[in-house]
Amino acid sequence: MQYIDVVIDNKSVNTDALYTYKAPDEVRAGAKLTVPFARRSSVEAYCVRSCVTPSIDGSKIKEIISFDPERSLSSEMVETALWLRKRCGTKYIDGLKMFAVEGKREKALSRRECGPSEPGYELTEAQSEAAGRICTSIKKRENRTFLIKGVTNSGKTEVYMHAVAEALSQGRTAIVLLPEIALASQVADRFRERFGSSIIATLHSRLRKSERLSEWLRIRRGEAKIVIGARTSVFAPLENIGIIVIDEEHESTYKSDHNPKYETVDVAFKRAALSDAVLVLGSATPGVTSYYRAKSGIYELIEMNERIGDSRMPVLETVDMRKEAVSGNTGVISRELAGQIDRSLQKKEQVILFLNRRGFSTRIFCPDCGYRMTCPDCGIALTYHRSSNAAVCHYCGRKFPLAGTCPDCGSKFIKYAGAGTEKVEEEVRTLWPKAGVDRFDLDTASAADDPAKVIADFQKGKTDILVGTQILAKGLDFRNVGLVGIINADVSLNIPDYRAPERTYQLITQVAGRAGRAGGESLVLIQTYEPDSDVIKEAAAGDYESFYESELLHRSIMNYPPYSDIISVGFVADDDDTALSYAEAFRSRLAGLKSAPEGAVVMRPRLDERRTDGRSRAVFIVKAPGGSRAGYVNEYMALRDRLIQSKAPVFAEIDINPYGSV
Repeated sequence: MQYIDVVIDNKSVNTDALYTYKAPDEVRAGAKLTVPFARRSSVEAYCVRSCVTPSIDGSKIKEIISFDPERSLSSEMVETALWLRKRCGTKYIDGLKMFAVEGKREKALSRRECGPSEPGYELTEAQSEAAGRICTSIKKRENRTFLIKGVTNSGKTEVYMHAVAEALSQGRTAIVLLPEIALASQVADRFRERFGSSIIATLHSRLRKSERLSEWLRIRRGEAKIVIGARTSVFAPLENIGIIVIDEEHESTYKSDHNPKYETVDVAFKRAALSDAVLVLGSATPGVTSYYRAKSGIYELIEMNERIGDSRMPVLETVDMRKEAVSGNTGVISRELAGQIDRSLQKKEQVILFLNRRGFSTRIFCPDCGYRMTCPDCGIALTYHRSSNAAVCHYCGRKFPLAGTCPDCGSKFIKYAGAGTEKVEEEVRTLWPKAGVDRFDLDTASAADDPAKVIADFQKGKTDILVGTQILAKGLDFRNVGLVGIINADVSLNIPDYRAPERTYQLITQVAGRAGRAGGESLVLIQTYEPDSDVIKEAAAGDYESFYESELLHRSIMNYPPYSDIISVGFVADDDDTALSYAEAFRSRLAGLKSAPEGAVVMRPRLDERRTDGRSRAVFIVKAPGGSRAGYVNEYMALRDRLIQSKAPVFAEIDINPYGSV
């Protein structure tokens, strides 16, 4: 017998600690256990350390009941979970459960079976060079990170497949991550055609528990060698990893905004380091922080500046919507865009209309007194959705009935303003009644039994005009798009986030990249009320380097990433005063630390409009200079322990480099 340290499978912060048990000698770190705990005869747990020296009398230590080898984790997975706690301030069990699986019965996924095949064409010179550099590192078992900066349709996926093939030839495994489930499904089909169905598994949130269990066990048994999926697939229970790929690495969906809160690239970087594996990041518009790391030598930069085959880059032009308004056009589609849609339909080319706002109207207000309809829980302006005839909060998802009169002044003249994708779809159907029109945004993707069907219909030519949000900008491959219209391109410039310029540049470039893939001329029209914006101009010119240099200068002045980490610390309580008092006390402690690094900024707390279950939330921001985040995370963990021990009437939470208002 030996002594082991165990983490109890319990969500409560009160049990977020290590507990010592007796166990058979064959139990190792990662073992899934059943143990007696407190007054319960049995609970599930995980071993995180074996062969430990107990700090209490051995006669008082309980023995485990059993362990399950089939559901157990590897030592690398345990080490990554423990690292996640130090890196992001998560609970022990939160990190471990990301690798684990629930469910009792297996149900195999239905998939089109196919065997492996050879590549259908030779690599271009740029593809060959990129694949060669990555494959060389895989052969040498070098832990390196590559950033592929490749224009849209430059053939990055083919490079990934060659690198994965090299890893497989070395007897190793691979993880391929995509920012959206629809895109992951599309890429998974390509990988199945190349490598066969039997060695590929998919993991994503739309799987039933039984299906996820089946895929998880296939991976854990070593039957599946390649895992393809969205963000959480970075925790796939693979061993002997040879390569991890993060495609469209700039996408915000790679940041988890619910517990445990983590950056996917950080987890991938850690797992690759522990496995002596290669990490490959790919994007036509790399995140500023990623490109900075490549320029600084932390990543190895690979550039692919030409499209493959007959594909040609589209022409990008801007349309000044201020002039449209002056000339009497109050619609969402400019005269120039309408004319180009007519021409594209005549040429049997498809059209994408992009607007990064879903719903019908984005503001519901009273013109008499200025009342604005907002979510009572979140404080966020509600959006009118005509399809459900309701006002919807895009933060918490709650729906509210529409008010017939103003609740403040009683006026019957409630107004709806602003345009979302529903309104664009309606206007398009009115203007082009004979065209096949469809919409793809979070609403349609969530409501559809098969959200990929909208994409499939467009790819098959059943749809002439596709209206959508940022989902359309995430790497989807359309062959017959001759025109892309970007409606209100400056919407994302006004979001309360320091990344707003970066996000705007990326969205314009990425959605523009859906055009011109089958060869021939194609056009992208950028409708904007801010045509003189440097970001709009740089995106229209395809000048990433100029955008990067100006954005980097701004961030250095403002002390934003990559020069710092932004740490959000929140306190949730039943009332505003309690939340604010605890936030101010901790802020004062951090601001007064003798060990605080030079250049650190600790801002004063404020009440967050986005409430949690109707409770008050006070939050403050720390700008922690590079390399200092660990100290602040440690201070937070110590605070959390003190709050638990004192049974304080407040709950503390932390988020590193959050997306949204800072």
